Amino acid sequence: MSDHQLTVAQGLARLPGPDGERFVELFRHGTLSVELYAPRGTDPQSPHTRDEVYVVAAGRGTFQNGATRHAFAPGDVLFVPAGVVHRFESFSDDLVVWVFFYGPEGGEAPE
Repeated sequence: MSDHQLTVAQGLARLPGPDGERFVELFRHGTLSVELYAPRGTDPQSPHTRDEVYVVAAGRGTFQNGATRHAFAPGDVLFVPAGVVHRFESFSDDLVVWVFFYGPEGGEAPE
């Protein structure tokens, strides 16, 4: 994957995936993986093994991050440490988020 400019349209053109996937990896460099995620109806995510950052491109709803829940909207940035239960809940049908996975398995050590 050699593109250095990524667009929402580029990612949405590849969704859903061949097996119904609602995410697609668009870029990888070192430990960084950039995906576009567009769940529909429900968000079936399980905790991930690396730290991740979401940037909301479109849509609104509620985000569960561990024991907390909060509203989100376009432009919001959401951080989830490795291993934490998280998911998008009660979200609009147009939800699209950039996902940035990075760092080592198990997440980075807090400062």
